[in-house]
Amino acid sequence: MGKSKQIGNHNSDKKKSIAKLWKTKRRTKDLDQIHHDMSPENAKKLLHQAVDFDMVGNAQHYCLHCARYFVDFKSMKEHFKTKGHKKRLKKLREEPYTQAEAERAAGMGSYIAPKKVEVSTQSIEEEMT
Repeated sequence: MGKSKQIGNHNSDKKKSIAKLWKTKRRTKDLDQIHHDMSPENAKKLLHQAVDFDMVGNAQHYCLHCARYFVDFKSMKEHFKTKGHKKRLKKLREEPYTQAEAERAAGMGSYIAPKKVEVSTQSIEEEMT
């Protein structure tokens, strides 16, 4: 009987689900939550937030469709030209999934195809600073 060849300790079970940790670290809002944010009263609140020094860019540069904050106006304008933003706009064109649609899919009614929603990049007003 010699010394065990095992290296490390058994008490590090907190790090076992590191893949799950990484997936939830970068989790963004779901599409139905973004549709809720796109309603006029919520959009106005999100686009014209008070200055918050804890947020990126002091919470002044926000992409409504991607639910992301940007450091400055220039980086937000560049983001609007990216593939990721355009993909998100395309996904948001479809109406969000509802409980009524789920019931129809389960056989409690006739199927109605989801409607298309017109989505375009948010209007931006350039700052005069």
